[in-house]
Amino acid sequence: MTVSLPQLRAFVATVDAGSFTTAAVALGVGQSAVSHAVAGLEREVGGPVVRRGSATVPTPLGERLLAHARSVLASVDALEAVVRPATARGTVRLAAVPTVCQGLLPRLRELWSVTLPDVDVQVYEGDDDEMPEWLEVGTVDAAVLVDPVTVPDGGVVVARDEMAAVVRRDHPLADAEALTLDDLHDDGLVAGGGGCEHQIQRMHELAGQPFRYAHRVREMSTMFGMIERGEGVSIVPTLGRVMLPAGLVMLPVAPRYERTLVLSGPSSRPWHPLARALVDAV
Repeated sequence: MTVSLPQLRAFVATVDAGSFTTAAVALGVGQSAVSHAVAGLEREVGGPVVRRGSATVPTPLGERLLAHARSVLASVDALEAVVRPATARGTVRLAAVPTVCQGLLPRLRELWSVTLPDVDVQVYEGDDDEMPEWLEVGTVDAAVLVDPVTVPDGGVVVARDEMAAVVRRDHPLADAEALTLDDLHDDGLVAGGGGCEHQIQRMHELAGQPFRYAHRVREMSTMFGMIERGEGVSIVPTLGRVMLPAGLVMLPVAPRYERTLVLSGPSSRPWHPLARALVDAV
Protein backbone atom coordinates (compact mmCIF):
# COMPACT_ATOMS: atom_id res chain seq x y z
CA MET A 1 0.00 0.00 0.00
CA THR A 2 1.37 3.41 -1.01
CA VAL A 3 -0.55 6.33 0.45
CA SER A 4 0.65 9.84 -0.45
CA LEU A 5 0.51 13.07 1.51
CA PRO A 6 -1.65 14.81 -1.14
CA GLN A 7 -4.18 11.97 -0.79
CA LEU A 8 -4.29 12.39 2.99
CA ARG A 9 -4.56 16.18 2.69
CA ALA A 10 -7.40 15.89 0.21
CA PHE A 11 -9.21 13.36 2.39
CA VAL A 12 -8.94 15.42 5.58
CA ALA A 13 -9.83 18.67 3.81
CA THR A 14 -12.89 17.06 2.21
CA VAL A 15 -14.14 15.73 5.54
CA ASP A 16 -13.55 19.08 7.26
CA ALA A 17 -15.15 21.10 4.48
CA GLY A 18 -18.04 18.72 3.84
CA SER A 19 -17.60 18.88 0.07
CA PHE A 20 -14.99 18.42 -2.64
CA THR A 21 -15.61 21.95 -3.93
CA THR A 22 -14.94 23.68 -0.63
CA ALA A 23 -11.96 21.42 0.06
CA ALA A 24 -10.48 22.41 -3.29
CA VAL A 25 -10.79 26.10 -2.41
CA ALA A 26 -9.13 25.50 0.97
CA LEU A 27 -6.25 23.60 -0.67
CA GLY A 28 -5.89 26.02 -3.57
CA VAL A 29 -6.33 23.35 -6.23
CA GLY A 30 -9.02 22.26 -8.67
CA GLN A 31 -11.95 20.12 -7.59
CA SER A 32 -10.90 17.34 -9.94
CA ALA A 33 -7.51 17.16 -8.21
CA VAL A 34 -9.20 16.64 -4.84
CA SER A 35 -11.59 14.03 -6.25
CA HIS A 36 -8.76 12.11 -7.91
CA ALA A 37 -6.63 12.23 -4.74
CA VAL A 38 -9.46 10.85 -2.60
CA ALA A 39 -10.24 8.20 -5.20
CA GLY A 40 -6.57 7.22 -5.21
CA LEU A 41 -6.60 6.88 -1.44
CA GLU A 42 -9.68 4.68 -1.66
CA ARG A 43 -7.93 2.39 -4.13
CA GLU A 44 -4.95 2.08 -1.79
CA VAL A 45 -6.98 1.29 1.34
CA GLY A 46 -9.44 -0.98 -0.42
CA GLY A 47 -12.73 0.84 0.05
CA PRO A 48 -14.59 4.17 0.08
CA VAL A 49 -13.48 6.67 2.73
CA VAL A 50 -16.20 9.27 2.12
CA ARG A 51 -19.86 9.15 1.16
CA ARG A 52 -20.66 11.35 -1.81
CA GLY A 53 -23.85 13.36 -1.61
CA SER A 54 -25.25 16.70 -0.51
CA ALA A 55 -22.87 16.47 2.44
CA THR A 56 -19.60 14.58 2.06
CA VAL A 57 -19.04 12.61 5.28
CA PRO A 58 -16.59 9.83 6.19
CA THR A 59 -17.57 6.19 5.88
CA PRO A 60 -16.85 3.81 8.79
CA LEU A 61 -13.51 3.05 7.12
CA GLY A 62 -12.88 6.76 6.71
CA GLU A 63 -13.64 7.37 10.39
CA ARG A 64 -11.01 4.78 11.35
CA LEU A 65 -8.45 6.40 9.08
CA LEU A 66 -9.21 10.02 9.94
CA ALA A 67 -7.34 10.33 13.25
CA HIS A 68 -4.26 8.65 11.76
CA ALA A 69 -4.38 10.92 8.72
CA ARG A 70 -4.59 14.01 10.92
CA SER A 71 -1.66 12.82 13.04
CA VAL A 72 0.51 12.16 9.96
CA LEU A 73 -0.25 15.57 8.47
CA ALA A 74 0.38 17.35 11.78
CA SER A 75 3.78 15.69 12.08
CA VAL A 76 4.69 16.55 8.49
CA ASP A 77 3.60 20.16 8.98
CA ALA A 78 5.74 20.36 12.12
CA LEU A 79 8.72 18.90 10.25
CA GLU A 80 8.32 21.36 7.38
CA ALA A 81 8.09 24.27 9.82
CA VAL A 82 11.36 23.22 11.47
CA VAL A 83 13.32 23.38 8.23
CA ARG A 84 11.79 26.65 7.02
CA PRO A 85 13.54 29.95 7.74
CA ALA A 86 13.27 31.10 11.35
CA THR A 87 10.71 33.81 10.55
CA ALA A 88 7.30 32.77 11.96
CA ARG A 89 5.06 32.39 8.94
CA GLY A 90 2.17 30.13 8.08
CA THR A 91 -1.07 28.77 9.53
CA VAL A 92 -1.57 27.40 13.04
CA ARG A 93 -4.79 25.75 14.24
CA LEU A 94 -5.97 26.73 17.72
CA ALA A 95 -8.84 25.13 19.67
CA ALA A 96 -10.80 26.71 22.51
CA VAL A 97 -14.15 26.45 24.29
CA PRO A 98 -16.88 28.99 23.39
CA THR A 99 -16.34 31.35 26.32
CA VAL A 100 -12.61 31.52 25.54
CA CYS A 101 -13.33 32.06 21.84
CA GLN A 102 -15.58 35.00 22.73
CA GLY A 103 -14.02 36.45 25.87
CA LEU A 104 -10.25 35.84 25.58
CA LEU A 105 -9.18 34.99 22.03
CA PRO A 106 -10.01 38.42 20.57
CA ARG A 107 -7.40 39.94 22.89
CA LEU A 108 -4.85 37.21 22.20
CA ARG A 109 -5.37 37.41 18.45
CA GLU A 110 -4.89 41.18 18.61
CA LEU A 111 -1.57 40.56 20.39
CA TRP A 112 -0.53 37.91 17.86
CA SER A 113 -1.46 40.15 14.92
CA VAL A 114 1.20 42.58 16.16
CA THR A 115 3.88 40.14 17.36
CA LEU A 116 3.31 37.45 14.68
CA PRO A 117 1.92 39.37 11.69
CA ASP A 118 2.64 36.57 9.19
CA VAL A 119 0.93 33.85 11.22
CA ASP A 120 -2.69 33.00 10.43
CA VAL A 121 -4.44 31.65 13.55
CA GLN A 122 -7.37 29.40 12.60
CA VAL A 123 -9.81 28.92 15.49
CA TYR A 124 -11.60 25.63 16.19
CA GLU A 125 -14.42 25.82 18.77
CA GLY A 126 -15.17 22.78 20.91
CA ASP A 127 -15.90 21.47 24.40
CA ASP A 128 -13.53 20.89 27.33
CA ASP A 129 -13.28 17.17 26.58
CA GLU A 130 -12.43 17.73 22.93
CA MET A 131 -9.40 19.98 23.49
CA PRO A 132 -6.87 17.32 24.65
CA GLU A 133 -8.14 14.79 22.09
CA TRP A 134 -7.85 17.26 19.20
CA LEU A 135 -4.33 18.14 20.31
CA GLU A 136 -3.08 14.57 20.51
CA VAL A 137 -4.55 13.33 17.21
CA GLY A 138 -3.38 16.41 15.31
CA THR A 139 -6.73 18.03 14.57
CA VAL A 140 -5.23 21.25 15.99
CA ASP A 141 -1.70 22.45 16.76
CA ALA A 142 -2.48 24.28 20.01
CA ALA A 143 -5.38 24.67 22.42
CA VAL A 144 -6.52 26.64 25.41
CA LEU A 145 -7.04 23.87 27.97
CA VAL A 146 -9.48 24.37 30.82
CA ASP A 147 -8.32 23.24 34.28
CA PRO A 148 -5.84 20.62 32.99
CA VAL A 149 -4.84 18.07 35.65
CA THR A 150 -1.23 18.88 34.85
CA VAL A 151 0.05 21.76 32.74
CA PRO A 152 1.79 20.25 29.69
CA ASP A 153 5.50 20.94 29.46
CA GLY A 154 5.83 24.29 27.72
CA GLY A 155 2.23 25.35 28.37
CA VAL A 156 1.47 28.72 29.94
CA VAL A 157 -1.43 30.02 32.02
CA VAL A 158 -3.09 32.74 29.94
CA ALA A 159 -6.05 33.61 32.18
CA ARG A 160 -8.13 32.73 35.20
CA ASP A 161 -11.80 33.49 35.59
CA GLU A 162 -14.64 32.58 37.94
CA MET A 163 -17.86 30.70 37.55
CA ALA A 164 -20.88 32.98 37.89
CA ALA A 165 -24.67 32.71 37.95
CA VAL A 166 -26.82 33.89 35.04
CA VAL A 167 -30.42 34.95 35.70
CA ARG A 168 -33.03 37.20 34.10
CA ARG A 169 -32.86 40.91 34.93
CA ASP A 170 -36.30 40.69 36.52
CA HIS A 171 -35.35 37.71 38.70
CA PRO A 172 -36.14 38.31 42.42
CA LEU A 173 -32.45 37.79 43.27
CA ALA A 174 -31.00 39.80 40.39
CA ASP A 175 -29.75 42.45 42.85
CA ALA A 176 -28.20 40.00 45.31
CA GLU A 177 -24.48 40.25 46.07
CA ALA A 178 -24.03 36.54 45.35
CA LEU A 179 -26.10 33.42 44.77
CA THR A 180 -25.67 29.94 46.22
CA LEU A 181 -26.25 26.60 44.52
CA ASP A 182 -29.45 26.24 46.53
CA ASP A 183 -30.68 29.57 45.14
CA LEU A 184 -30.06 28.34 41.61
CA HIS A 185 -31.70 24.95 42.12
CA ASP A 186 -34.87 26.69 43.31
CA ASP A 187 -35.38 27.86 39.73
CA GLY A 188 -33.96 24.82 37.96
CA LEU A 189 -30.38 24.68 36.75
CA VAL A 190 -29.68 24.66 33.00
CA ALA A 191 -26.35 22.84 32.74
CA GLY A 192 -23.84 21.96 30.08
CA GLY A 193 -23.86 24.96 27.74
CA GLY A 194 -20.47 25.91 26.36
CA GLY A 195 -18.62 22.92 27.77
CA CYS A 196 -18.56 24.06 31.42
CA GLU A 197 -20.21 21.04 32.96
CA HIS A 198 -17.03 19.74 34.65
CA GLN A 199 -16.66 22.97 36.58
CA ILE A 200 -20.31 22.93 37.66
CA GLN A 201 -19.96 19.33 38.82
CA ARG A 202 -16.87 20.25 40.81
CA MET A 203 -18.70 23.13 42.48
CA HIS A 204 -21.35 20.68 43.67
CA GLU A 205 -18.70 18.26 44.95
CA LEU A 206 -16.98 20.97 46.95
CA ALA A 207 -20.33 22.05 48.39
CA GLY A 208 -21.16 18.46 49.35
CA GLN A 209 -24.22 18.44 47.09
CA PRO A 210 -25.28 16.00 44.37
CA PHE A 211 -25.01 17.41 40.88
CA ARG A 212 -28.53 17.86 39.59
CA TYR A 213 -30.08 19.92 36.83
CA ALA A 214 -33.46 20.67 35.32
CA HIS A 215 -32.15 20.84 31.75
CA ARG A 216 -28.92 19.84 30.03
CA VAL A 217 -27.96 21.53 26.76
CA ARG A 218 -24.89 21.85 24.55
CA GLU A 219 -24.99 25.35 23.08
CA MET A 220 -24.75 28.52 25.15
CA SER A 221 -27.25 30.21 22.83
CA THR A 222 -29.77 27.49 23.75
CA MET A 223 -29.01 27.97 27.44
CA PHE A 224 -29.41 31.74 27.28
CA GLY A 225 -32.65 31.39 25.34
CA MET A 226 -34.12 29.09 28.02
CA ILE A 227 -33.13 31.50 30.77
CA GLU A 228 -34.69 34.42 28.87
CA ARG A 229 -37.94 32.44 28.63
CA GLY A 230 -37.93 31.81 32.38
CA GLU A 231 -37.16 28.09 32.06
CA GLY A 232 -34.26 28.12 34.52
CA VAL A 233 -30.97 29.74 35.51
CA SER A 234 -27.37 28.69 34.95
CA ILE A 235 -23.68 28.94 35.81
CA VAL A 236 -21.10 30.06 33.25
CA PRO A 237 -17.55 31.47 33.38
CA THR A 238 -17.22 35.23 33.68
CA LEU A 239 -15.49 35.30 30.27
CA GLY A 240 -18.95 34.54 28.91
CA ARG A 241 -20.18 37.97 29.99
CA VAL A 242 -19.60 39.32 26.48
CA MET A 243 -22.09 36.76 25.16
CA LEU A 244 -24.98 37.68 27.48
CA PRO A 245 -28.22 38.91 25.90
CA ALA A 246 -29.47 42.25 27.20
CA GLY A 247 -32.21 40.62 29.29
CA LEU A 248 -29.80 38.57 31.43
CA VAL A 249 -27.36 39.48 34.21
CA MET A 250 -24.34 37.72 35.69
CA LEU A 251 -23.88 37.44 39.47
CA PRO A 252 -21.14 35.99 41.67
CA VAL A 253 -21.63 32.50 43.11
CA ALA A 254 -20.80 31.71 46.73
CA PRO A 255 -18.51 30.02 47.45
CA ARG A 256 -16.28 31.21 44.63
CA TYR A 257 -14.92 28.76 42.09
CA GLU A 258 -12.06 29.71 39.76
CA ARG A 259 -10.95 27.98 36.56
CA THR A 260 -7.52 28.12 34.95
CA LEU A 261 -6.91 28.48 31.21
CA VAL A 262 -3.67 27.10 29.78
CA LEU A 263 -2.36 27.69 26.25
CA SER A 264 -0.42 24.63 25.17
CA GLY A 265 0.62 22.30 22.40
CA PRO A 266 0.29 18.49 22.55
CA SER A 267 1.97 16.35 25.21
CA SER A 268 2.48 13.16 23.16
CA ARG A 269 4.11 14.49 20.01
CA PRO A 270 6.43 17.35 18.98
CA TRP A 271 4.98 20.82 18.96
CA HIS A 272 4.42 22.69 15.74
CA PRO A 273 6.90 25.61 15.83
CA LEU A 274 4.06 28.08 15.30
CA ALA A 275 2.29 26.70 18.38
CA ARG A 276 5.49 27.45 20.28
CA ALA A 277 5.49 30.94 18.76
CA LEU A 278 1.97 31.60 20.06
CA VAL A 279 2.98 30.59 23.58
CA ASP A 280 6.23 32.58 23.47
CA ALA A 281 4.37 35.69 22.31
CA VAL A 282 1.98 35.45 25.26
